[in-house]
Order: sequence, then structure tokens, then C-alpha cells
Amino acid sequence: MDRLHSMRVFSRVVDEGSFARAARELNLSPAVVTRLVADLEEHLGSRLINRTTRRLSLTDTGELYLERVRHILTEVEEAEALATAATAEPRGHLRVLCPPAFAVHQIAKHLPKFRALYPRVSIELSVPGPVETVDENFDVSILTEGRRPLDGNFIARRLARSEVVLCASPEYLDKRGRPQHPKDLESHESMVPPFLRELVLETGAGGDDEPPGESYTLVPKRSGLSTIHTDTMYAAALAGLGITGLPSFVAEDALLENALERVLPQWHLFTTTLYAGMPTRKHVPARTRVFVDFLVKTFGGEERDPWLIAAGCETQSRPKKGAPVQASLELTA
Repeated sequence: MDRLHSMRVFSRVVDEGSFARAARELNLSPAVVTRLVADLEEHLGSRLINRTTRRLSLTDTGELYLERVRHILTEVEEAEALATAATAEPRGHLRVLCPPAFAVHQIAKHLPKFRALYPRVSIELSVPGPVETVDENFDVSILTEGRRPLDGNFIARRLARSEVVLCASPEYLDKRGRPQHPKDLESHESMVPPFLRELVLETGAGGDDEPPGESYTLVPKRSGLSTIHTDTMYAAALAGLGITGLPSFVAEDALLENALERVLPQWHLFTTTLYAGMPTRKHVPARTRVFVDFLVKTFGGEERDPWLIAAGCETQSRPKKGAPVQASLELTA
């Protein structure tokens, strides 16, 4: 029995939650996967997985064994990466955990360029929901840091800053008018997450070097659409349902194409910072290293918002004391 191969199969069965799905991922027959795990259990003299018709669950021994197996497989991968890093082309399977909206609006459109550069690296992209810490089952986790700082034992490289900005379709704003102050939002159709009780908007770009400016707290009225699904609010805004808040990396293309228009660009709502996180390892596999380097290069790796910069609608800084203030005109159809 190839014990290392059996360990890999056992680990994949647990990750996939199914012998059949693990077999498909490993390009093996279900019978072979079942036999390898059974042989491993026989060799150890202990059951690792409880099997039922509905689901698989680890035994207590299986839990302890899996923890050590993951460590062993990581050490083997690192040893192989170290031995081949000097000459080998990046290759192999890369597991990436990513928030759904960032995967759809950013990662997906840049993958063709990455694949052209590294054709021997395949990517498995998992998008279950928000990601706030590194998952050791993945090579790279795309993290978002908002009001709470990142915490944990991992390596994180900054990708970019992203503002949540108010947006609406030009057609909606032509009909209902363009707000000049947050209080004007009270007369507009809004789309907000159901858990949101209030919005705090402040003038200026919200930089650390800026003095406090005007602040306005808005309690959203009952909205025409309430959802935590970012892309649903994005689609509804494109359709002209009302004003909503979107991360700049979601709104970028629509802002560039004038399908959406930024509302109250002189007011700052909320900022997040995105990172590529990796489990702490002595030797990072070449495929992981080049992918993270690619993301940093693509998004800039700086404490600024590349998507608002590209769309030409960065949050306007507060004018310095004594500086002339230009009047703004509201144009309505």
C-alpha cells in the first residue's frame, strides 16, 4: 500500500464529504477510493470514517489522524516545492477560497491572463460566503478587513482598498433626481441588507491624515429590496430599482460603462481592505507564490482603491481650510 497516496485520498474524501466526489476530483473510480480508505483503516487497526447512506463523519480517531495527515501532506508539498523551486515551472492544483462577489467581478476576469502565464497551474475556486480568516484547507484565502482587524496565525499580503459606494442607474437618477446631501436619500428608493439599522456618511475620503468633517446618520426606511446578496442588489441597481451601496470592485465595470452612476461622491460610507492570506509555512509552493504575486501586481497592493481610480470617481477629499470651494450644479432631465 502506498501510504502517502492513501493519506491524500483520505484527506480528499473528508474535504469533499463523499467518496464519489473525491473519486471524481482525483480521477479515480469510487471503488478504488473506497478500497484505499479501507486499506488505510485496516493498516491502522481503527475506523477513521463513519459511513451512512446520507453522510460521512469522522470518528474521534479520524479527527486526530486527519490533523496529522494534513500536516504531513503539507510538509511533503513544501519539501517538493523547495527541491524544485529553482528549476521547475509552477504547476499543480491551487485551492483558493474567495468571497463570491470578488470571485465573480474580479478573480474570474483576470484568470485568463494568469493561465496564459502559468498554464500548468489549475485553480479550484471555492466561494461559500464572506471570508474573515485563513482556512488551512486552502492554499490562498482572499480576506476582507473592515471594522475588525485581521487576527490569526497566517501570512497576509495586501491587495487593495475598496470603498462601499452609493450607486444607481442614470435612468433612475434622471427620473428621481440626484441627491446633493445624505438627507436627500430619505426620499429615494433604497436597497439595503436586512441587518443594517443605520448608515453613517462622512465628508471626504476618510483618510487617516484628514481631520473630522461633517457626519450624517441616516436610518434607512423600509426598502423596496432587502437582501444580503451583493450581486442581487447590483442587478437591481442596474435595472433602475433604486440606490444601493456596492463595493467598488463590484461596481467598477458598470461605472466605467456608465451603466451605474456614483451617488454623493464627496461622502465616504465604508472602506474595506482586501488581502491574500496563506497558512504560515516555511516554504510556499511555487504555484501559490506566483498566484499571490499576480494578484498583488494586478490590484496594486497599495492602500488605495484601484477600482474607483479606474472609474474616475474617487471620493473627493475635503477642501483644506481657506481653499476655494467650487459650486456644483444639479442637472435633471
